[in-house]
Amino acid sequence: MEYKVVEKFISVNGEGPLSGQLVVFIRFAGCNLNCSYCDTTWANEKDASYNLMTPDDIYEYIKSTQIRNVTLTGGEPLLQEGIIELLNVLSIDNSIHIEIETNGSINLSKFANIENPPSFNMDYKLPSSNMEGPMDLNNFAYLTYKDTVKFVASSMEDLQKSKRIIDKYALTNKTNVYISPVFGQIDLEKIVEFMKSNKMNGVNLQVQLHKIIWDPNKRGV
Repeated sequence: MEYKVVEKFISVNGEGPLSGQLVVFIRFAGCNLNCSYCDTTWANEKDASYNLMTPDDIYEYIKSTQIRNVTLTGGEPLLQEGIIELLNVLSIDNSIHIEIETNGSINLSKFANIENPPSFNMDYKLPSSNMEGPMDLNNFAYLTYKDTVKFVASSMEDLQKSKRIIDKYALTNKTNVYISPVFGQIDLEKIVEFMKSNKMNGVNLQVQLHKIIWDPNKRGV
């Protein structure tokens, strides 16, 4: 089995519970969605440049970095044929922590029986993304406190929808919940005021740390 890897690098985690910690990123080619604010469209193009890597290749690269945290991202990593084979190889090593960034449209049930399952950082695509329709709401049943749900918001409509979803599925009682701004499109104060007025206990505001440290369009960070 070989996987299409468009880039691999070490950086700090820009989002989620491990924000600010060193992490190895493995970015795969291809995505089934086309979000309005996507910042990795280049990785989703049919002619995107990639290297083919086997599970052993990926594991050996990860170990060579001596970094414990690993994020599989994309694109949409769960679209990679045979991704469970890779997860089975990586899960054997308890010294590394595997997180998968997934877009919310891929059903997670088939990953529940992996012996040492990864953490999922799952998006719920809000209205401004133009991709809310494909969201698989059944995924909320498989998330635990080792996982994260992320709402990327650019408008008041987005914030209101995020609250409805958080409340309907009682997400703060089962997993980590984050609201993140679309970079440059909504004031952080507006999000905080919305959280305050709606008493959104257990919800975290986050920013994309890597876009603050480096140029927002820089790759490999």
